[in-house]
Amino acid sequence: MIKEILHAKLEKEIKDSFSIANFKDYFSLEPIAYRLSYNRILLIANGTGEINIDDQVFQITNHQIFLIAKGQVIRLNAGTNFSGFELSFGDCFWERSPSSANNCKAVLFNNAANNQQLSLTVKDHAHLSVLFESLYTEFSSADYVNKLDAMAAYLKIIMIKIANVNAALTTGMDSYESKLYRNFIELISVHYQSSHEVADYAGLMGISARKLTELTKKCCGKGAKDLINGQLIAEAKRDLQFSSRPVKEIAYQLNFSSPDQFSHFFKKNTTISPQEYRMRFVNIGF
Repeated sequence: MIKEILHAKLEKEIKDSFSIANFKDYFSLEPIAYRLSYNRILLIANGTGEINIDDQVFQITNHQIFLIAKGQVIRLNAGTNFSGFELSFGDCFWERSPSSANNCKAVLFNNAANNQQLSLTVKDHAHLSVLFESLYTEFSSADYVNKLDAMAAYLKIIMIKIANVNAALTTGMDSYESKLYRNFIELISVHYQSSHEVADYAGLMGISARKLTELTKKCCGKGAKDLINGQLIAEAKRDLQFSSRPVKEIAYQLNFSSPDQFSHFFKKNTTISPQEYRMRFVNIGF
């Protein structure tokens, strides 16, 4: 077999940056990798198979939610089937939602890898299914003035309900420290390429680097530097796995001073070199 680096296709543009599909019958996708241009929620009613999100593999079972952030790469493996809803939306929809929904977005999607898969009780799934069905009906109706605002209102309720499903996400949701933490996570998602140091983010937030590290350890059990590095590693892995760009180009895009510095950083955080990581994904049929 000819060795080829896997390529992820970019998700197609969605009208008004909002779409919801209802798969009442079992649905199966061709096993192609896609880098998402929009945030995505999968509400699974029934299903079997596997979904790859970045370099992690998740089993699909009944009564689940998958939260997948813009920029992540997904692939449904061959033979995967499910019924349920697929909701996709752009960041512009947060501008239409009140701060409570933005708080949920910051926790659920800015640090999506920590909340990628949520199991639901039968009761929780039933409640969410009603909301998704109502949103789908609204989405499918004829256009009218303020229709996007109405869909944003449904999205707000769905986001709050999903956050409530996971008790850990609701603890101190509106506390001052939690708001600072969410602000930090938001800043990382925007500035991770240009800013690698805790002091850079602390300066943007108007607090000391020490205070920021104490804050993140209290809120998530990880240091501020660990969270910054985690974002860099996640993006590096996506590029190595789903693009054929040279390691040198990836290093400079992520603002490392040299390919050697990037390779040392990557190996320190993953135990293998960038090239070794990439080679894990050749000779795999997509």
